[in-house]
Amino acid sequence: MPYAVKERRIDGGQLVSPAPKPALDMSVNVAGITLKNPVMAASGSFGYGVEFEDVVTLDRLGGFVVKGLSREPMAGNPPPRLFETAAGMLNAIGLQNVGVRAFLEEKLPLLNNIKNIVFFCNVFGHSQEEYEDVVRMLNDGAGIAAYELNVSCPNTKCGGISFGSDPKMLFDVVSAVKKIATRPLIVKLSPNVTSIPEVARAAEEAGADAISLVNTFVAMAIDAETRKPRISNVTAGLSGPAIKPIALRMVWEAAKAVKIPVIGIGGISTAEDVVEFLLAGATAIEVGTVNFWDPCACETLVDSLEKWCLEHRIEKISDLTGGLTIE
Repeated sequence: MPYAVKERRIDGGQLVSPAPKPALDMSVNVAGITLKNPVMAASGSFGYGVEFEDVVTLDRLGGFVVKGLSREPMAGNPPPRLFETAAGMLNAIGLQNVGVRAFLEEKLPLLNNIKNIVFFCNVFGHSQEEYEDVVRMLNDGAGIAAYELNVSCPNTKCGGISFGSDPKMLFDVVSAVKKIATRPLIVKLSPNVTSIPEVARAAEEAGADAISLVNTFVAMAIDAETRKPRISNVTAGLSGPAIKPIALRMVWEAAKAVKIPVIGIGGISTAEDVVEFLLAGATAIEVGTVNFWDPCACETLVDSLEKWCLEHRIEKISDLTGGLTIE
């Protein structure tokens, strides 16, 4: 969207048209993948993408990440699985999904019928072998731009410890998947760790092409009247605007710790939110919880972000990345 060009009068009344301003460049590059803008829909908030085709102009988005895929189909947790909190949301869906085989057979052909879109596949498992199996099967699928590894899952072989909470386990699973992946590998980090820089560096050293953060924070809610948990799983993941300040800090810390691109996630709902994450060091962002109350949020965010850049005379949005000024 170019700047408007207006004529002006100089001495003598002659009309002079000023030189046109350069067009706004909204594109960014993540792990060698060009996105038309930095706004992506986050995994778990956007289905498999095809469900939003009649609601959102998908090719307006920088991209989107499909719902997490496991080796076998998963039914998820019993309800209640969602609970609205002050400025946020708790969810314990339980990684419900159709499984990688059904995705390749039923969802992927529909995605490939949509032109001019970029989508990533989120991958998870409860053992290193499961991660490898899912990626190995996805390697044969057409049109996938990259993989996003969800390392917040419990490693059942190690007593349920999250892959992402232990730098060594994280290194092992990322390096193993990297060896077989035929596409760029993005590692989605958990915020439930002692040191985000440490796990970010572990992912980079294992071969990650980019990292995304943050995933949800472990939290819970209780009904004071019934004295029972609000969520059947008792604990759940907290997301939404409530976590934004913490997520922003973690993105800033991670971006300083690694040289690979960072994708920022956490409570983003306005153009100003996007700009803050870019200034903190993110190359692109993912939008999650806001999609639950406004399915058109991502597309609206692209429009408002373009307007913000034009109003602030930004010519290349990528120039904002890492532009935080600290005196």
